[in-house]
Amino acid sequence: MGISQNAMARAIGVPPRAINEIVLGRRAITPPMSIRFGVFFGQSDDFWHGLQIECEFRALASQRRKLTAHIQPAQTLGAA
Repeated sequence: MGISQNAMARAIGVPPRAINEIVLGRRAITPPMSIRFGVFFGQSDDFWHGLQIECEFRALASQRRKLTAHIQPAQTLGAA
């Protein structure tokens, strides 16, 4: 597209650092930012929000076992 991060930041009314941190993967695309991105790129707000959620789920996939190891399934609670 040939658009600099600074130009994009000015166009959507956010600090350039916010765009830079998103590009570097250091900051998430928040719902308000997804609305801004949607208008800027001519896409739906849901596209950018969904993209962020997908990235977060993929990052957590490798931690699934660790996150769920201590959880007792609901169906086992009533069995005694």
